Amino acid sequence: QVQLVESGGGLVQPGGSLRLSCATSGVTFTRYAVAWLRQAPGKAREFVAVVSQRAGSSPLGDSVKGRFTISRDNAKKSLILQMNSLKPEDAAVYYCAASSTVIVSQLGSQSAYNYWGQGTQITISS
Repeated sequence: QVQLVESGGGLVQPGGSLRLSCATSGVTFTRYAVAWLRQAPGKAREFVAVVSQRAGSSPLGDSVKGRFTISRDNAKKSLILQMNSLKPEDAAVYYCAASSTVIVSQLGSQSAYNYWGQGTQITISS
């Protein structure tokens, strides 16, 4: 059974930092690109960042470039999102997702993802 479990969400002040983790099981982790997507209330799900199978490519969404960093630990089968300089508009439910595609240009679309976690809430408030 495939499981993706996010952790690290919570309440943070504007300008603060958070580190999200995604633990995976039931998949051959190195065969999947892994990503973070987010969804704010009343908005469509948005691509945040992805790291390819061999970590050779890690594109970020335009709204988070320069502030967020994505990384993967293949030994631990986990995905990390380091979020700095958080803004109120970063508030959302953040989802971890895994894709078997090797075509990096497709990874910006949520339709590319085979497996999803349940999400973790990020709230930005002073």
